[in-house]
Amino acid sequence: MWLWERGKRTRVVNKKADFFGVRPGETCLIVLAEKHNAPGSSQRGDVRATVELAMLAGELGCDVLLESGAFRGSNGARTEFCVGGPLGGANVRTGGHLAAHLPGVTIHPFGSGPDSVAIAVGGERYRYDHDHQEYALVAKFTPAESSRPVVLVCGQSSLANQAAIHFLRREYASVAEGLESVDRFCLLIRISDIGTYAFHRTTLERDVTQAAFAPA
Repeated sequence: MWLWERGKRTRVVNKKADFFGVRPGETCLIVLAEKHNAPGSSQRGDVRATVELAMLAGELGCDVLLESGAFRGSNGARTEFCVGGPLGGANVRTGGHLAAHLPGVTIHPFGSGPDSVAIAVGGERYRYDHDHQEYALVAKFTPAESSRPVVLVCGQSSLANQAAIHFLRREYASVAEGLESVDRFCLLIRISDIGTYAFHRTTLERDVTQAAFAPA
């Protein structure tokens, strides 16, 4: 009986590790956004997102190395979790990843109009509605110069980043079942009723893999 239970736990860990692209015993690189105009500090939601990732790494037997969005170079043999959007220079690396690997995605700049901070992909615009509804883009891909993948978490706010990671930690198995491949994907995550439920009411809005990776 204990062998069956041990085998079951091993299968669960392996399935989660495959989804997030890590291997037990490896070191994961977390690249964290900084506050706009406040280098060296991060939004509370991004700090909590980092805690979620550290807990995930611990569950999978991995160590964590933390860097800021100013990090340069290849992730090499380390799975990279790049957290935070590029607007306002919060995470410059995210902007680079989007330009290099996700040409079908546009992040609209801050502004006074309805498209401020909107995520455009697949012919749709997903608008930011503060304290009510927000979105986060989560993509996984492996750069040509790397042997391990990048997991990009690009939310419209730090709360959206935290929500996306919290959601996928719990729901990775059901999400994985609907994907063509867990090696490369791009998902749009929706966070609703934020004023009441904070980051807890989170769902998978749409699989935008084909549109996101398509040449512009």
